[in-house]
Amino acid sequence: MTSGRSVLLLAHTGRPAAVRSAQLVHESLSRAGLTVRMLKNEIEELAAEDCVLSPVEVVEPGEAARGVELVMVLGGDGTLLRAAEIARPAGAPLLGVNLGHVGFLAEAEREDLGATVRSVVNRDYDVEERMTLDVAVFNGGRGDGSPPVRNWALNDATLEKGEARRILETVLEIDGRPLSRWACDGVVCATPTGSTAHAFSAGGPVVWPDVDALMVVPLSAHALFARPLVVGPNATVALEVVPATAPGVLWCDGRRMVELPAGARIEITRADTPVRLARLHRAPFTDRLVAKFGLSVAGWRGRSEHGR
Repeated sequence: MTSGRSVLLLAHTGRPAAVRSAQLVHESLSRAGLTVRMLKNEIEELAAEDCVLSPVEVVEPGEAARGVELVMVLGGDGTLLRAAEIARPAGAPLLGVNLGHVGFLAEAEREDLGATVRSVVNRDYDVEERMTLDVAVFNGGRGDGSPPVRNWALNDATLEKGEARRILETVLEIDGRPLSRWACDGVVCATPTGSTAHAFSAGGPVVWPDVDALMVVPLSAHALFARPLVVGPNATVALEVVPATAPGVLWCDGRRMVELPAGARIEITRADTPVRLARLHRAPFTDRLVAKFGLSVAGWRGRSEHGR
């Protein structure tokens, strides 16, 4: 008999490490009486690698996370962002096991897989909510009154130039007022979660996850005023592709793309629906930064060494 508990298992099936890890997770969860769900295509891809998992509940993406206790993700940050698309509508928490490089969104490393599964079985984890973005695209180039195209992002929404040899001309607006015009390669609008991703690479600030704010970071902007900006969580950030200039493209989390003709407008606000992340460790975010980025803290003594 099963316990009535179920876990959705998602894996980067192109990685040999993910194949072996999926076997271990499936075996351990099944032995503990939990039902393991998997996407049909991932089951088939694992079977092609001589990894046949049974028993398993086969599900389609649209309903995969409904009613599950947890979504366990084996892969890197890209795999976890893919999993967020499935888990967010159902409100299911994500638990990432890093099989990639930095794996900033992941909670555990591959070598800790056994302990991670035990924590899942024992429900020994906390859940925190991470801000997401609502993104509305008004395709001003058509002028036909079409409704906006709507999307969302956990890490960032990025406006980029649509032609490699052309510069992007865009005007930034905050809360209904124009702020600056940039000739640039693009603009990243990021959440605190995404401040360590694309925005970080572009010179943006690292923002602690418990800070409610949005980041706006220009990419290679030719302008006197082209500094990263931090605005309030209730702000509306808008970017307009200047009419009669080169087109652009919008990427949400680097996964979902919308083409933008000259004259198009993007409005970005805080979303009502967060992404929920399962946390095994209660360590401060500072420790995560040091571990993930390999930061040197040599010479630090701390309060106890100063008699405090």
